[in-house]
Amino acid sequence: MTAPRPFLKWAGGKGQLLGELRSLVPPRHGRYFEPFLGGGALFFDRLPKDGMLSDVNAEIVGCYIAVRDEVEKLIRALKRHRYDADHYYAVRDTNPADLSPVERAARTIFLNKTGFNGLYRVNRSGKFNVPFGRYARPLICDEDNLRACSKALALVDLRVCDFEEAALRANAGDFVYFDPPYVPVSRTATFTAYAPGGFGQDAQVRLADLFGRLAARGVHVLLSNSDVPATRKLYAGYRVETVKASRAINSNASRRGPVSEVLVMSMAKPSKAKAKAKRSSG
Repeated sequence: MTAPRPFLKWAGGKGQLLGELRSLVPPRHGRYFEPFLGGGALFFDRLPKDGMLSDVNAEIVGCYIAVRDEVEKLIRALKRHRYDADHYYAVRDTNPADLSPVERAARTIFLNKTGFNGLYRVNRSGKFNVPFGRYARPLICDEDNLRACSKALALVDLRVCDFEEAALRANAGDFVYFDPPYVPVSRTATFTAYAPGGFGQDAQVRLADLFGRLAARGVHVLLSNSDVPATRKLYAGYRVETVKASRAINSNASRRGPVSEVLVMSMAKPSKAKAKAKRSSG
């Protein structure tokens, strides 16, 4: 039986960090929440039986709904697409509102699989504007994986909503994983335009405030973000782990490679006295 894995490529996807993430997910928890859905790598790895996946991007959530509810129709629709630049731009220029939900999902998956670097980016008008990508043989329709993902999503609640609206449904003992658009590491490294309006510093502050409120009421919270002073300042009161991830979205190829990211957990960081005692006992 095929183990499900993300059916969307996602810039900043967490496939390579699953080992670190697994070790930080509580072994026992209630419902699973992932309010910044993207590729859903951690969800497909953990396969929780009771969960809510959400995103403000209706195109992304629509893909998941089609995979969950109409996977065979989606497979047939994907098979009608082909890896060709003219076809790509014709599909990109199609108004999603003119398509059925399944055709719309197939369009999104096709553009994701054949667009440059698997980016999902829209302009200020909300129009997808990623250029054609160059690949040897892109797999547009992975039938076995789509069917496995459909089974994994069968009992999952899928919603289009803001991250705060989604996460505030969590109760004590539940688990929330936040993988937001990252705080940019420089003025030219902002890849947050997955929805009109982007995800600026005000949203990062609102997310940090929500993180604190959830933690205070006993929700297990884990968050990924860039390792920059602004992130560490926002989450100064919590346990922070540093990890290395390879990222290939810099326009300058010489600057691509392992970069530092942080994983923030909703537990207070150990006091200096406790840390000193632990070292002494070791």
